[in-house]
Amino acid sequence: MTRIGFVGLGTMGAPMCHRLIQAGHQVHAFDADLDKTAAASIAGGYAAQSAADCARAAELFFTSLPRPDHVQAVMVDAGALAALPAGAVWVDLTTNQIDLLRRLAGRAPAGVAVVDSPVTGAVDGARNGRLTLFAGGDPAAVDRVRPILSVLGTVICCGPLGTGNVVKLVTNQLWFIAAAALGEGLALGMRHGVDLTVLWSAIRQSVADSFVAAHDAPSIFAGHYDPSFTLDLCLKDLRLIQDLQHGLDADLPLTDAARSAFTLAAERYGAQAAELHVAKRIEDDAGLSFRLPGDWTPPWEQTDPLPRPQHLPET
Repeated sequence: MTRIGFVGLGTMGAPMCHRLIQAGHQVHAFDADLDKTAAASIAGGYAAQSAADCARAAELFFTSLPRPDHVQAVMVDAGALAALPAGAVWVDLTTNQIDLLRRLAGRAPAGVAVVDSPVTGAVDGARNGRLTLFAGGDPAAVDRVRPILSVLGTVICCGPLGTGNVVKLVTNQLWFIAAAALGEGLALGMRHGVDLTVLWSAIRQSVADSFVAAHDAPSIFAGHYDPSFTLDLCLKDLRLIQDLQHGLDADLPLTDAARSAFTLAAERYGAQAAELHVAKRIEDDAGLSFRLPGDWTPPWEQTDPLPRPQHLPET
């Protein structure tokens, strides 16, 4: 049993925190939303009174927050960084700004190690322990936290501090491109007379298959577009990716096009609209409907992370 502090009990943080509790660890949890803190207590954790109290009690201290400025607020303004005891490891699960992460690591108390380990795999991955975690930091610190991170999913060691976020942002970069492209492909096929079920089945059984086609398309078919992640958060990550682009002497036209596509969707539907409104904009502009009858289980309720077409065309 490890004493764990966990701050940030949102869409991803809450199920990760609960899995650590279920694994038998002593988890002290805190969120600015006191109802979420109470829910962690009901699940078997300990309700901390503040982020600093949460850090003070921890051998391993986790933050899972939406934005870099939230990490700054928790670690500096709320005093969590200064409260960490010698020997503790702070693991930041946030998709974060690398320079901020490294600055905060430089301000950590003596004897405190820092690991960045942003995650991918959506809400269902968090619930089911099927996340992929990209860990960066001193090898000894990463080795120390790896058994705990493995409760949440597969751990990939990426290199020094900050490289976990580089890898996470690259995976998001490719997801954004694929998500923006999916709506274009669906619209093009449907406009020229292909049934949507046939089209999706063909995509899933061809070189066009992808995590986006498998995992995310059902959220488009159901019409909720996956509200577990907002366009605002997509644009936040795209800005972080743009920061990385500044260090590369090459044009990235597909990445720039994806940023434009998500910006257009946010301008039309609002920043808090679900992430796959990037496909709905194309759907609406083309005067098509991407609704597909079926029992489309929302991603956050799925046990099988990659649903298959319910009825495959005969070959």
